[in-house]
Amino acid sequence: MSPKKARTVGSGDPLRPSDHIDAPEAPAGADIAQPKLGVVGYLRFFWRQLTSMRTALVLLLLLALAAVPGSLVPQRSSDPNGVIQYERENPEAFQVLDALGVFSTFSSPWFSAIYLLLFVSLVGCILPRTKHHIDALRARPPKTPARLARLVGYTERTAGTDVETAVAEARRVLRGAGYRVERYGDSISAERGYLRETGNLVFHTSLVGVLVAVGIGGGYGYNGQRVVIEDTAFTNSLASYDSFNPGRFFTETALEPFSLRLDEFEGSYQLDPATGVYQPIDFTAHLSTREPGGEWTDADLKVNSPLEIGGTKVYLLSNGFAPVVTVRGADGEVAFSGPVAFIPQDNNLRSLGVIKVPDGLDDQLGLLGFFYPDPLQLTDGTYTSMSPYPGEGSLLTLTVYRGDLGLDDGVAVNAYSLDTDELTQIAGPNAELPALELTQGDTVELPDGLGTISFEGYKRFIGIEFHHDPTENWVLVFAITILGGLLVSLFVPRRRMWIKAAAAEGGVRLEYAGLARGEDPGLEAAVAELADKHTARLQTPNVG
Repeated sequence: MSPKKARTVGSGDPLRPSDHIDAPEAPAGADIAQPKLGVVGYLRFFWRQLTSMRTALVLLLLLALAAVPGSLVPQRSSDPNGVIQYERENPEAFQVLDALGVFSTFSSPWFSAIYLLLFVSLVGCILPRTKHHIDALRARPPKTPARLARLVGYTERTAGTDVETAVAEARRVLRGAGYRVERYGDSISAERGYLRETGNLVFHTSLVGVLVAVGIGGGYGYNGQRVVIEDTAFTNSLASYDSFNPGRFFTETALEPFSLRLDEFEGSYQLDPATGVYQPIDFTAHLSTREPGGEWTDADLKVNSPLEIGGTKVYLLSNGFAPVVTVRGADGEVAFSGPVAFIPQDNNLRSLGVIKVPDGLDDQLGLLGFFYPDPLQLTDGTYTSMSPYPGEGSLLTLTVYRGDLGLDDGVAVNAYSLDTDELTQIAGPNAELPALELTQGDTVELPDGLGTISFEGYKRFIGIEFHHDPTENWVLVFAITILGGLLVSLFVPRRRMWIKAAAAEGGVRLEYAGLARGEDPGLEAAVAELADKHTARLQTPNVG
């Protein structure tokens, strides 16, 4: 033995074989030479990292986390009024979140980047695995190992028959159990469970399908919002929406023609004795709908129970009161008349609204008002509503402004807010005259001799959302196949079985064993069951 070997053996390391030879020591000061990958090598390295299953799982988790802000704050695509309200209530936080694109989470660059990376990762992972799986399906089962005793569930039996009969019966038993079989000499090699990998591929392919369907649906779909007042109709055209959010590839021809009308709204409430506030129980909007060439038909719209018409789903989002007011000029001519939707501020439907009168008076007029269905005057002189049920004493209070409403600047203006920068308050807390107070049927004079305003009654309104997604059925199909593929990949075991026959005194000696890919706690019992079935077919009474 050489001195170097002697030093190795004498090191006392039980993990090293006796003939192990250490590599020659590098000269002092010599650097380790690392192989250079080059541009192609680095690209190949990053591609393999991106298309690994670990990266796909991380990206899937990141996508789920990135979607969280979309459920925490209102989105411009589904609740533009909520975004405006958030800006009004949290101006500083709004600036930060808006700069990060949180109010358009699902179309933001960072969400789209994760989405696209996940798509590429899954496709790059699925394609080579699919090729490998097809090759495996076409390949023959592996040869029978020489020493079956080393495998799981090894069992020996004897049978009073010949080798050829034992092998033939082994083939029949394994085929009957769903195995692919191949004979090697006096043994049968069998395998099954490739459906497990098929389910795995179906799961990941369906996940890609969901990503593609959601992307296409987001590109060609649309959603829009509209406030519909009682006894008024909505026609599905671009100009009829209060707000509209089209997909990137949307065209106006995608709007299916239909009409709907709010006939009546019913709201049920229950009083909470502890707080004195009414809690909503149920909302039902009784509608009439009509498609081209058809008649008006009745339909009910409820919360969490959308109505589908013209390939578009209609959701009930909100409801409230729309006071009916008429404004006349000093000459008695009508300058404005009709119902105006007021936005509820609490469960008792104390509501805030804006009335704008741009024409017909000596000056433009803006009125900021509150509607109290069941008014109660507080000790400080202000009002609240005791219940959401209106009566003849329903109260409308109005703070009056005159000046420039900003409607002639060619810039879109929110109909539910009033910019008072260019306006002068002429009735209200900061004016010489108090705010106007009108009960149903009242008519009062406007300040500065501008005319009169009448509170003629009220109507109910609903806020509805129209959502059109041309791929929602595909998303459902892919979701079902995702679940099916996952169940198959979890519960179908991948197994290999072997039966070997050898001539023995008085008959034949049989060996049984199995091997699983991954954990398979039922494999040993499966081998024993196979041995029982096989020997039963051979009708042998001897068990070794």
